Amino acid sequence: MKYNPKAQTILALETSCDESAVALVCFEQGSFHVKANLVASQIDEHAKWGGVVPEIASRRHLESLPLLVEQALVQSGILIEEIDAIASTVAPGLAGALLVGSVTGRTLAALHQKPFLGIHHLEGHLASVFLSKEPPKPPYIVLLVSGGHTELIQVSKNCEFKRLGRSHDDAAGEAFDKVARLLGFSYPGGPAIENLAITGNPMAFLLPKGKVSRPEGGFYPYDFSFSGLKTAMLRQVQALKSSSSKLPLEDLAASFENIVAEVLVERSIRCTLDQELRTLLMVGGVAANKRLRQRMSETSLLNGIHLYMAPKSFCTDNAAMIGAAAILRLQSGVTQSSINLGVSPRCPLDQANCLYEPNPPF
Repeated sequence: MKYNPKAQTILALETSCDESAVALVCFEQGSFHVKANLVASQIDEHAKWGGVVPEIASRRHLESLPLLVEQALVQSGILIEEIDAIASTVAPGLAGALLVGSVTGRTLAALHQKPFLGIHHLEGHLASVFLSKEPPKPPYIVLLVSGGHTELIQVSKNCEFKRLGRSHDDAAGEAFDKVARLLGFSYPGGPAIENLAITGNPMAFLLPKGKVSRPEGGFYPYDFSFSGLKTAMLRQVQALKSSSSKLPLEDLAASFENIVAEVLVERSIRCTLDQELRTLLMVGGVAANKRLRQRMSETSLLNGIHLYMAPKSFCTDNAAMIGAAAILRLQSGVTQSSINLGVSPRCPLDQANCLYEPNPPF
């Protein structure tokens, strides 16, 4: 697929989980420009329950989106008549949350006679790297590491996606949340673990690197498992509580963070080298973790791999990355999605092309 350098302006909506987000993204003079990027966070409300409550998330999206759209247009100084297309995340994610964004996007598209593009959430994360000053060129390997996904994806020269590795249980971000709760901290757990780990000893506790067995023997080289690590942390905490009145929270957090970073880096580097590639991308919410970014940078350099990381401001869920993904789709020759396209909580990334078929799959 050949990219068309024509200027494009996208109004993008992201509501796959607990962040209501709207952005105006333009492609001008060969680069992406974020004119507005607004996020209404629901973290404080969901923290009361220790995680995301789908019904609450959907209700808050419904309340937040109209004002966010209005504010984004005002902030960008762009009139809705000047927009080339409207994009919304349609898969994967929480069904009710996705539906709010999808219906809002399709309604705006119909009212203002604009093309509508349904965007795969993971494709949005992959596109977040293009919001940096020097975006990469395929082929490359992508480590997508977030609260809901931990995957290694190969992107070909034709921008086709092939998953080479995945987590067989919790995603890395979910493991951070659960371990933080074990240590007495509320949702979301990633920032709490990272802050504690700054003054901790990352070698204080010996923790396992989860491997996934093959049915025929051996292990999947690029797959992940964090359930054994969580169990090891639980047993360590229980043992410490029985012998001491105070937990060494900093050392526990540092040891956990260190082993997660080690596993992610080792398998990402191995996957990249095995595919005889020299470019690696890292995207997703967990990609904002300082220890992981430092370890990945150092190891990539030692192995002659060019590393591209999503800017920290675009690692967690946001609409700018959805806008960037929509522009890349337009440049590849896609014109629009069907106005009848629905949403899917579990559509895999390698089926993202079906979102632009005349007869939508859902």
